[in-house]
Amino acid sequence: MIDPRAASAAIEAANSRVTETLPFSDKTDFTDAERGFIGALDPGVVTGPDGKVLWDNDSYSFLDEECPPTVNPSLWRQSRLVAKQGLFAVTDSIYQIRGLDLSNMTLIEGESGIIVIDPLISRETAAAGLALYRAHRGDRPVVAVIYTHSHIDHFGGVKGVTTEDDVAAGRCVIYAPTGFVEHAVEENVYAGTAMARRAAYMYGAALPRGPRGGVGAGLGQTTSTGTPTLISPTVSISKTGHTETIDGVRIEFQMTPGTEAPSEMNFYFPDFRALCMAENATHNLHNLLTLRGALVRDPHVWSAYLTESINRYASRSDVVFASHHWPTWGTERLTEFMSLQRDLYGYLHDQTLRRINQGWTGLEIAESIELPAALAQAWHTHGYYGSVSHNVKAIYQRYMGWFDGNPAHLWEHPPVESAKRHVEFMGGSAEVLRKARESYEGGDFRWVAQVVNYVIFAEPDNAEAKTLQADTFEQLGYGAENGTWRNFYLTGAYELRNGSVGTPTVAAAPDITAALSVKQVFDAVSLRVDGVSAANSHIVIDWNITDENIVHRTELSNGVLIHFDVEGGSADA
Repeated sequence: MIDPRAASAAIEAANSRVTETLPFSDKTDFTDAERGFIGALDPGVVTGPDGKVLWDNDSYSFLDEECPPTVNPSLWRQSRLVAKQGLFAVTDSIYQIRGLDLSNMTLIEGESGIIVIDPLISRETAAAGLALYRAHRGDRPVVAVIYTHSHIDHFGGVKGVTTEDDVAAGRCVIYAPTGFVEHAVEENVYAGTAMARRAAYMYGAALPRGPRGGVGAGLGQTTSTGTPTLISPTVSISKTGHTETIDGVRIEFQMTPGTEAPSEMNFYFPDFRALCMAENATHNLHNLLTLRGALVRDPHVWSAYLTESINRYASRSDVVFASHHWPTWGTERLTEFMSLQRDLYGYLHDQTLRRINQGWTGLEIAESIELPAALAQAWHTHGYYGSVSHNVKAIYQRYMGWFDGNPAHLWEHPPVESAKRHVEFMGGSAEVLRKARESYEGGDFRWVAQVVNYVIFAEPDNAEAKTLQADTFEQLGYGAENGTWRNFYLTGAYELRNGSVGTPTVAAAPDITAALSVKQVFDAVSLRVDGVSAANSHIVIDWNITDENIVHRTELSNGVLIHFDVEGGSADA
């Protein structure tokens, strides 16, 4: 294995300048992140039955040191905050487990048991979190689980806190926003393989932890690698203002579909003057298009729902918390926090569209847009997970698609053919690399990455090109404020030097696959048809789905598998 390099003089200088431009003397977030601490899991490691390490928060202990030249100081600060692990009291009867997975698990004490909100990614980490809570607060039964939304880090550990038998018997009720199951399984099954591969890059799954490796992903440190599970909800919430009393705890729900997830909801606890914002207001700029891949999110809707949250709940709240990061206390402070989050998404949406209508392309807007001072100086608006750059491009994509209107970009050569032509026009690979090394020494790493990419695609076995590109990616990663950008760059460097890391995360766990509807099962099957090979086949099959008492027909023709319900079945195969 080739060891990472040191930071270049250019990156070291750039990172040093960060400390001069941001309010590092403001320690409010550290006070909030440590407030209410009760106890930590010691050691901060979760293992499986076979002893395999599934989560290791102690591997981030190096963050207690001073920020090195190989990490952007703003990201280092964020990672120090996010890596704080343990059980924390939020307010009376509300507790959070932080630092045992990418997300938080919140526990609400009711009259006879506890309500668990968002049981992490893995059964094992959720079970460890519940055990930590019980060690300090007593062995209370889990009487309800609430999924705030349809991403796996908010439901995957459910079987670590309850069982299918308890849910079936009514001893534990599971609440979720309408559309939860549909979106939870579709995202993880349809494009799950590709997403899982990119998620390995995004979360730095293969990177060694340390100042020259993984330091965190901004939203959380990384993802656990235990067993993802799913128990389908027993109660679906569909209306803002709907209230439930669960084990004596009153909860008012706010539906927020199409924000951070297609199926999502916030909720308010009037008895505790506490507001849960799911993943709609966290201590960073979130993704409008996650780098692992997803449908583009709507910042206009996101901003509007935050306005609704402020108007409905802010003046009645003493604390706001979410399923990532740490709470904000005090009505005035939480109102400002939510308002700045609202303005952040609204500003990006409106200013991107304003420039689109002036003829700018997404790349041009992303390169030039600036946030107002109030947004730029607030720590929680920084792009540790999402970024202004890739969010602006996502907004452009949402409204305008992939094409920027330039005819030269309408029918470009694919990457390999384009690269071969670029390299030839530029005088051959040796000349490209000679000039690229000069640019590298000059600190123009973005340009080096762009031009050396042509050589690698044209000549994939060119060792000199791969070495230079790995060094370049590394420097870009060292300078990145965004945790996922750093992980992408450093994982790219790692693979160029050491070979592919593969796909270390699970694309579709058995519980998630089992939750597919009949339609989704056959939709997934249709994605596996080799259209060219099947072009001349015509096959009709009627499937008798006994547990739903329906007949579902599949028809393969012209390389396409279509399917639909039928009244009766007589297939000619």
